[in-house]
Amino acid sequence: MSVGADNAAYVRPLGSSSDGAFEVAVTPTATNPVQHWEHTRLRVATTPPGGSLEHDGGDEETLVVPLVGSFRVEVTEADGSTHTAALHGRASVFDGPTDVFYAGKGSRLRVTSTSPDAGRVALCGAPATRADTPKPCRHVTASEVPVELRGAGPASREVRNMGLPDTLDADSLLVCEVVTPAGNWSSWPPHKHDEERPGEETALEEIYYVETRSTDPRGTDPVGYLRVYGAGDRPIDVLTEVRTGDVVLVPHGWHGPAVAAPDADLYYLNVMAGPGPERAWRICDDPAHAWVRDTWADDDLDPRLPVGGTR
Repeated sequence: MSVGADNAAYVRPLGSSSDGAFEVAVTPTATNPVQHWEHTRLRVATTPPGGSLEHDGGDEETLVVPLVGSFRVEVTEADGSTHTAALHGRASVFDGPTDVFYAGKGSRLRVTSTSPDAGRVALCGAPATRADTPKPCRHVTASEVPVELRGAGPASREVRNMGLPDTLDADSLLVCEVVTPAGNWSSWPPHKHDEERPGEETALEEIYYVETRSTDPRGTDPVGYLRVYGAGDRPIDVLTEVRTGDVVLVPHGWHGPAVAAPDADLYYLNVMAGPGPERAWRICDDPAHAWVRDTWADDDLDPRLPVGGTR
């Protein structure tokens, strides 16, 4: 497999970027920060049973997403009010949606594992720049998370929209999860969101945090593949193999496909935000591949979906 010329700039394999208690970090203070990365943040930590971590949001809003296990979230908002929520998580990201918790800018968070085994939790963030006052805290339960089945045939995938505008009132942050069954393609057709074109496209940075799961009873190495390439006069060339804990960054350009190997399910957590006046996920398909959408009306969805079911 060839390697993208810009992999070193925009791919963060597990272990290559941390920030304090967080072994995966896309932050200004990460051990391997991303140059000119402005609008999105991601922190992922592994917690022992009963273990806690703390996060001072400062100017960032935060969405707490359990990846493995369940958690208690204690929040002190900017005005001093306090909130506590029990997030009923999941055994893995492949076991359906999870409760999530949103805290506005200026909040301080304490996140504690309530599972008997080690857990893993993601803190998705963005500088909150639109509203003068913080958005209110919100506990979104798993049953409230819309689950969308997109595409058809080998482009079938499951999307969990727990942090998009129809589900969550936030300032700038957009968050969703995608699960792609083994052998399928997602983020297809390739699309972009790097220009402000009212009603058609919004300019958004995007983080892909990846997990993989082997479908081979022997437990062979589960991998996936991600691609990002340039649009117009803005070149970018990312082509990389990914495993659990890896991060791929999309500053601009066409992105797709995200490919699940034939013996591995692929999951990614998408964190998006941008500088524009509207909090919206508006995309433009690569015209070279957009025609494939017209073929899906005659194809069935992959019967393996939804991978984890809906609650």
